[in-house]
Amino acid sequence: MKRRSIFLAAIGIVFAAPAFAEADLEAGAKVFKKCAACHAVGAKAKNKVGPTLNGVVGAAWGKVEGYKYSGGKDGTLLQMAEAEERVWDIPSLDAYLLKPKDVIPKGKMAFAGLKKEEDRANVIAYLASFDEAGEETDPAPVLEAAAGEGS
Repeated sequence: MKRRSIFLAAIGIVFAAPAFAEADLEAGAKVFKKCAACHAVGAKAKNKVGPTLNGVVGAAWGKVEGYKYSGGKDGTLLQMAEAEERVWDIPSLDAYLLKPKDVIPKGKMAFAGLKKEEDRANVIAYLASFDEAGEETDPAPVLEAAAGEGS
């Protein structure tokens, strides 16, 4: 498989946003540099201000081991995850990366968001290319499994 570009439509993934039809992992890695001050991915990733993002695509909210989430106050990730089981599927990741405070109003993330749909699609595909251990993996099945309708 060519790492540079993954044509997701070929495996039958249908997204509401056309930018998800083709994702560029190299472009996603570049955009992820905006996130790297607070987050890490890869085999040697460690929690920083934000949790590691290995295996985040399709993962339950608030489950990164060793990361200290905000207390269960209203509007925090933990409170929302405790009230209703939630998963970082593609629609929720896309919404969160667009405007984090719209998804988790009292979350720790201070980042304003990624306005370009293409940037969000590329970052999500890039994140899907790391499994829970931080090993590189084929993102296509991860993205297919996470193509849900919001959780």
